[in-house]
Amino acid sequence: MTRVVDVDEMTVRYGAAVALDRVSLHVAAGEMVAIIGPNGAGKSTLVNTLSGILKPASGRAIVHGQLAQVPEGRQLFGPLSVDDNLRLGAWRRRDRDTTHIYAMLPELERLKHRRAGLLSGGEQQMVALGRALMSRPDILVIDEMSLGLAPLVLAGLVGHLRARNTEDGLAVLLIEQNARLALDLCSRAYVLEAGRVATEGPSAALAESPALAAAYLGGAPGEEL
Repeated sequence: MTRVVDVDEMTVRYGAAVALDRVSLHVAAGEMVAIIGPNGAGKSTLVNTLSGILKPASGRAIVHGQLAQVPEGRQLFGPLSVDDNLRLGAWRRRDRDTTHIYAMLPELERLKHRRAGLLSGGEQQMVALGRALMSRPDILVIDEMSLGLAPLVLAGLVGHLRARNTEDGLAVLLIEQNARLALDLCSRAYVLEAGRVATEGPSAALAESPALAAAYLGGAPGEEL
């Protein structure tokens, strides 16, 4: 299967500090892959390198196709309307019509003229998702989607994400501390620890790992997630 993200032996540094140490991973077209790990593991560094914000000190990160990022903390333009925030996601495109986003995320239709800074956390996350989809990406990278969201709101976002993957073939790289969510949503996962890939594999197999269950799932393998 064609790879849309291919990271090979990549090292990223901040000055003398190593944030990612010889990391290798890949995402195939139409695949949903999770990166899980604790704070400081290098997850956001990975996102920013794939997005071109940071450059590797060695190794390589190749992205085939259009990549869009839903950043940690949403990073919306608070004084602007929802519709204006969405249109900013298509700044490289001539077509900035937002109609298809409201069709995919109908909850946003009633909010289109509201200032983004006045929305709830869940509504803001939906705007951030819609803004990323405005570029019509081949790969969507989502950094900490669950942060600060109520379970019901999060379930709605997960449903939208699954629909885009199933209906449009959108590849997804999900960066998450919420390991339960990540392993349930994605078919494969990588565990980052201290800037290195500690383990990887099918999500079902990782969920059964005693060490991973104790560290990230809050219990023994086999317990209900």
